[in-house]
Amino acid sequence: MTLNNIYDQEIRDGLEDLLQDNSIACLSVAETTTPKAEAVEKLQKILAFAPNENADMAFAENKSQIDLYYIKSILVSTGWNKNDDVFDPSELWDARNTPEDKPFNFMHNEADIIGHITANEVVDFEGRPIDVSSEDIPKQFNILTSAVIYTEWSDPDRKQRMNNIVEEIEDNKWFVSMECLFPSFDYALKNSQGQTKVIQRDQASAFLTKHLRAYGGNGEYEDYKVGRLLRNLSFSGKGLVSKPANPRSIILEGNDFFDESQAKVLSLSSLKEKNMADNYEKQVLDLRAELVEAKAANEAIKEKIVAEQRAEFEEKIQSLEATITESLAQIAELNSQNTTLSESLSKAEESAIAKDEEMKKKMEELKEMKKKEAMMKRKAELEEAGFDAEEALATVSEFENIDDDTFGKIVAMMKKKAAKPDFLKKYDKKDEEKAMKDKASEQVEEVDSAEAGEDVLDDVEASSEVAIAEAMGEEDPAENLRAVATEWIGSVLKHNNS
Repeated sequence: MTLNNIYDQEIRDGLEDLLQDNSIACLSVAETTTPKAEAVEKLQKILAFAPNENADMAFAENKSQIDLYYIKSILVSTGWNKNDDVFDPSELWDARNTPEDKPFNFMHNEADIIGHITANEVVDFEGRPIDVSSEDIPKQFNILTSAVIYTEWSDPDRKQRMNNIVEEIEDNKWFVSMECLFPSFDYALKNSQGQTKVIQRDQASAFLTKHLRAYGGNGEYEDYKVGRLLRNLSFSGKGLVSKPANPRSIILEGNDFFDESQAKVLSLSSLKEKNMADNYEKQVLDLRAELVEAKAANEAIKEKIVAEQRAEFEEKIQSLEATITESLAQIAELNSQNTTLSESLSKAEESAIAKDEEMKKKMEELKEMKKKEAMMKRKAELEEAGFDAEEALATVSEFENIDDDTFGKIVAMMKKKAAKPDFLKKYDKKDEEKAMKDKASEQVEEVDSAEAGEDVLDDVEASSEVAIAEAMGEEDPAENLRAVATEWIGSVLKHNNS
C-alpha cells in the first residue's frame, strides 16, 4: 500500500521507493513454537483461556476435522515494539476485526494459499478475554487469532508437503507472520524520562522520516527516541514463515507502553521551541546574549565593509578618471592625425588629377608627333615616287586615314610604274579617266572592303597598268602618274568608307 502523501523532504532524503510499499509483518509464534522458554509459558497461559461469550468472535467449534490443522497465535500487541513501530490502543482497537476471513499463505507468497484465518479475539496481557461491549478501550491488549491449514490435497505431492509442514510446526520450526497495511503514519517521540509526544507528519516535519528505523535511521532525533505511529490499520493476511527476519520483532517479548491519549500532541514549532530540550530557558538566554554579540559584531563588520567599499570605490573612480583623461587625449590625437591624413589625401588626389591631365596632354603631344612623323615619312615616299613637295603634302593630308601597309603598297606600285614610261600608250584624257574609274569600280565591287589587302592591290595594280599605259602618251609621265594615282586612291578609299 502506498502512503497517502510522500513529501518533498522524504524524496530528497531518498525514501520515495521505501514509502511506496507501506506494510509491515507482525511476527508471532505458532501454538507449539517459540524461540524462548518464557515465551512458551506465556503463550500457553494466553491460549488456555476459553473465548469470552461477549467477545467479537467465536473460535471455530467444529474441531477435529480430518482435513484441517488448527493453529492459534498472538497477532499483535499495543505499545511500542522492538522495531519502533507504535500501535496506539485506539488505532489497534478499531482494527481488531480486520484479520478475520483473510488468507493464510506460505512464506508470504500470495499464490501459495495453505489455509485461512477463522477468527480473532481481544485478550489482555495475561490472556484473559476483554469485554468488547465496554465503551472503555483498554490501554494494553493483544489480538489473538485462530486459523486452519488445509492438510488434505488430491495432489499427492502437495499432501505430503502439508504433512511435513504440520510435523515441523509441532517440532517448533515455524512462525506465524501477519501483514499489516496502513495508509499514513505520524511520529511518536519518547525522552529518557519516558515522557511521550506525538508530531503530525506533514511537509514541515517530514525530515523526521529518515530517522525512523523502518527507513534506515537509528530511531533517534536529538534527545528523543522516534517511532512510527501507524494510522488506519488493516490486517490483510497471515503467513507461515520458517523464521522471523528480526527476532526482536516477536511480540510475545512484550511492547513498551504507549497511549496517544496520554501523550502531548505538538506542532513542529512547539517541539523545537519548548519540549525538545531540558535547558530551554538557558538556551533562550544564551541566544539573547549571542544575539547582542552578533548585532555588535554585525555593526562592526558593516562599518568595516562600508569603509573598505568606500576606499575601493574612490580608488576605482580615480582609476576611471585617469583612464577617461588618457582616452580623451588619445581621441584628440587621433582627430589631429585624421585631419592631417585628410589633408594629405586631398593633396594626393589633386596631385593625381594634375598628373593625369599632364599625362593626357603628353599623350596627345606624342600622338601628334607620331602623326606628323608618319605624314613626313609618307610625304618623303611620295616625293621619291615623283611627286613634288607641295603635291606630296596635299596628297598625304588628303589620304591620312588609310593604314601604313596599304599606303606603302600603293607607293611601291607607283614607283614600279613610274619606272616604265616608254611602254605606256597615249590616249585621250577623258577616255583615260573613264577607263580608270570603270576598272577600279569593277575591282572594288568584287572584293569586300575589309579584305582590301595585298591580293586586291595586286588585281588593281594589274588593271591600272593597262589604264596608266593607255592614258599616258607623249605628255609628262610623272604628271600623268600622279593624276592617275590620285584618282585610283580616291576610288579605293571611297569604296572602303562605304
